[in-house]
Amino acid sequence: MKLTRLLTSVAVATGLFAGSASAEDMRIALVAKALGIGFFEAAAKGAEEAASELGDVEIIYTGPTDTTAEGQIEVINSLIAQNVDAIAVSANDTDALVPTLKKAMQRGITVISWDSGVAEEGRQMHLNPSSNPLIGNMIIKLAADHLPDGGEVAVLSATTTSTNQNIWIEEMNKAMENYPGIEVVATVYGDDLADKSYREATGLMQSYPDLDAIIAPTSVGIVAAAQAVVDAGKVGEVNVTGLGLPSEMAGAIESGASQSFAIWNPIDLGYSATMIAYHLAKGDATAEPGASIPMGRMGEVTLDDTTSGAMADPFVYDAANIADFKDIF
Repeated sequence: MKLTRLLTSVAVATGLFAGSASAEDMRIALVAKALGIGFFEAAAKGAEEAASELGDVEIIYTGPTDTTAEGQIEVINSLIAQNVDAIAVSANDTDALVPTLKKAMQRGITVISWDSGVAEEGRQMHLNPSSNPLIGNMIIKLAADHLPDGGEVAVLSATTTSTNQNIWIEEMNKAMENYPGIEVVATVYGDDLADKSYREATGLMQSYPDLDAIIAPTSVGIVAAAQAVVDAGKVGEVNVTGLGLPSEMAGAIESGASQSFAIWNPIDLGYSATMIAYHLAKGDATAEPGASIPMGRMGEVTLDDTTSGAMADPFVYDAANIADFKDIF
């Protein structure tokens, strides 16, 4: 197993490799929304684990420096030029990547999306980290559980084009009838940038002085929002929840800025995406409705009519269990 970390799109274009792979190695590119985000760094560890098990795989972990479709298109074009065997991408835009990924498939490259999906015509299958309805219900339930008398909540999301966050927010809105006392007063976007997410969270508290909770279905936004609550002196008044990493949210749980949050294991997600890409590229599995594709220690994923499948249920972290996970991911 070889791991190649391509730290910028420029590095991809110039082909800077951290070692030479065997000619027999399958090269699988794991494309993040952007580099420097803990969630995707953890997913890369899972990809490395899968490659170690498989033995004949080189992982190329890469992505743009910011969460844009344009940056990912540049990265993917460079991977096509390198003639990698498979591309597994967490998309910054559902549709914008499609023409480039179709070109990759026409060149014989296996293409899957994971975490944040690509439109069906631009990939062979999509791996959801969990069931979208489950995630949508979970993120509002995390807020509602601490608001027995109801209250005002706001959503701090990633980008306006983020496939996964948009679907989760849509599913959350469908579940609102189960939480009659909860009112969603605003949805804002921090573009998965810590400083912008912090400013947006601060703006929410200023615009809605009776705000009770901020729901951030993004690992960048939830940390920034928690810090904004601490700095505003609103701990105990505004609860920050959503989707985050235990390693990054332990301080927020300790300070009381967050009562609880949820996530699936990103290591498992990177591992599963790599296993799926490997079996599809090898030709010992097919991406079609009803098909089951092996995911190593994670079992197998069964594809629906859109050739999408879910990995596992989300897990809730709080003061009772955060210490057990904060050093893992």
